[in-house]
Amino acid sequence: QVQLIESGGELVQTGGSLRLSCAASGPGFGSFAMGWFRQAPAKEREFVAAISWSGQTNYYSDSVKGRFTISRDNAKNTVYLQMNSLKPEDTAVYYCHRPTAGYWGQGTQVTVSS
Repeated sequence: QVQLIESGGELVQTGGSLRLSCAASGPGFGSFAMGWFRQAPAKEREFVAAISWSGQTNYYSDSVKGRFTISRDNAKNTVYLQMNSLKPEDTAVYYCHRPTAGYWGQGTQVTVSS
């Protein structure tokens, strides 16, 4: 059974930085692409970033490109999201996602105050 556990979300001021972590249990972490999504109040869940199994290919939404960086450590079964220059519109619950078989974490709250 695969479990994804996010951490690192908190209240931060505009312009600040946070690093989210997603620790995965279960076999084969290093074989799968991983992603981050977010959902703001009263909005649809949206794609933020994704990373290939090797970490060599990354994808970002236009809204976070240049500010957020996704990375992974396959030895630690962990994927990260470094978020810089945070804006109030980045406020959301952030979810870790493994597209293969559709696993989701429980989410971690990021709040950016203006």
